[in-house]
Amino acid sequence: MIAKEILAIVAIILTCIGFLPYIRSILLGTIKPHVISWVIWGSVTVFVFFAQVSDGGGAGAWPIGFTGVISILVAFIAYFKTSVIHIDKLDWFFLLLALSSLPLWSYTSNPLWAVVILTTSEVLGFIPTIRKAYIRPFEESLLFFIIFSMRNTVSILALENYTLTTLLFPVTTTIACLTLIIIVISRRSVAHR
Repeated sequence: MIAKEILAIVAIILTCIGFLPYIRSILLGTIKPHVISWVIWGSVTVFVFFAQVSDGGGAGAWPIGFTGVISILVAFIAYFKTSVIHIDKLDWFFLLLALSSLPLWSYTSNPLWAVVILTTSEVLGFIPTIRKAYIRPFEESLLFFIIFSMRNTVSILALENYTLTTLLFPVTTTIACLTLIIIVISRRSVAHR
């Protein structure tokens, strides 16, 4: 049990290592996160934390809860700091779609269905960022998403109960982060040609 708690602490440290430079870059104006994505990610991640805790996720859920709170903070910072906030109709659609699924999780007494709904919302949150990164690949931090892929892997190892309920969100989020990394790298290489 102590090993799981140590892994959870390592995952929280990785979360801090990822977020501190990311927030600093937002404040400096070098990174311009998509506010809609961060609103979705923050909201969803907090709810996933509660679902994981209810299914015995234990210490492995701690980094998820911590990330949810910081993600909401990033949404606020991005909103107030980013000088140009372009939110089009498609972004609003994904926000409404993601947020409309949040109440559904409370109507199910099954944590698995809650996590399925919330993970779907999380993936929807990646779409505005992926669209933005495709157009402006230098406004996203590769290091941040690399660290978060690593953090999710450590969080998975820290879980005290391995079920679809506890694994679906961190595995899917890792895949989404890796997809974003690939898109940013490929778009940056095209921009340098």
